[in-house]
Amino acid sequence: MELLEKYFEKMLWGSRFMVLAAVISSLLLSLALFVITAIDVGSLMAHLGDYLNATIEARKVLKIEMVAHAVGAIDGFLLATILLIFSLGLYELFISDIDEAQNSKRSSKVLVINSLDDLKSKLAKVILMILVVTFFEVSLSMAFTDALDLVYFAFGILMVSLALYFSHRAEH
Repeated sequence: MELLEKYFEKMLWGSRFMVLAAVISSLLLSLALFVITAIDVGSLMAHLGDYLNATIEARKVLKIEMVAHAVGAIDGFLLATILLIFSLGLYELFISDIDEAQNSKRSSKVLVINSLDDLKSKLAKVILMILVVTFFEVSLSMAFTDALDLVYFAFGILMVSLALYFSHRAEH
């Protein structure tokens, strides 16, 4: 019976390597999002000439569009960062400490993950930032038709502010 228990526990401990599928997938998706977002930023920069050559009236419209695209790029980079943190965190929690990070003088506190709660907390902060950026991006294209729209917008700003306040307060 002890032999069976020992074999089962060895198999059970080895099953943690299934997490490598999530680690590799998240890492590849993060890389893809970094590349896609960088290409989008390059495309935005290519249209800078359109802005410079536009009339004053056209610049107003282009400015809003360009700011929205820039905010979208921030969103893309934040999402890629979430996936990178998730990938590194899962690896450190289930497989092994990353020796290169441990020995590095430039070791980032963002990537120090000691438990699932640490990982969840770090991911929640980045997700909150994505929501804030998305709210800002959507607010650029909002059209206020009546006073109630303005009240809803103000309520949204209040909710974002409270979320940021409570997330900051939870750190201390």
